[in-house]
Amino acid sequence: MAEKPLTDWDSGLCDCFEDAHTCCYGFWCGPCLACTVSGRFGENYCLPLCDILGSAALAACGIPLCVPPAVLSVRAAMRNRYGIKGSLCKDIAISCFCEWCSWCQMHRELKHRKKTPTVINLHNNTVINMQPVPTVQPGVMMMPAQPVATGFMTQLGVVIH
Repeated sequence: MAEKPLTDWDSGLCDCFEDAHTCCYGFWCGPCLACTVSGRFGENYCLPLCDILGSAALAACGIPLCVPPAVLSVRAAMRNRYGIKGSLCKDIAISCFCEWCSWCQMHRELKHRKKTPTVINLHNNTVINMQPVPTVQPGVMMMPAQPVATGFMTQLGVVIH
């Protein structure tokens, strides 16, 4: 089976103004955007809360968390599923330093993938004849209900033999 060539992200990491709706959504309610992306991608909607609450809880205990696990895992999974160029090293760097831009980029990617139609080519086109096969019925002799007159009738009603 041939491998599909890798493609680029539909939009760049800092292309927020390509889609103003996503930009505003991410700016005003970043956690909501992250949960939306996670859910649309098929993961648990609450997964990004691990990044928000997990980091705060660990920091309160004196354990710094450098790499947000949810954004990193969703980003790497999205690249893998859609065949997008990149590396795990880049995903880690982006997840650490540009987390909200990454969520916005993933949201734009999912919107793009939803709009793009999937074309299916069928190689085996089977044609099914939906009309019934014509049949030949044996000849049937029709018998009249009344005997036929052997003569001809004229317009005046006279029978001529």
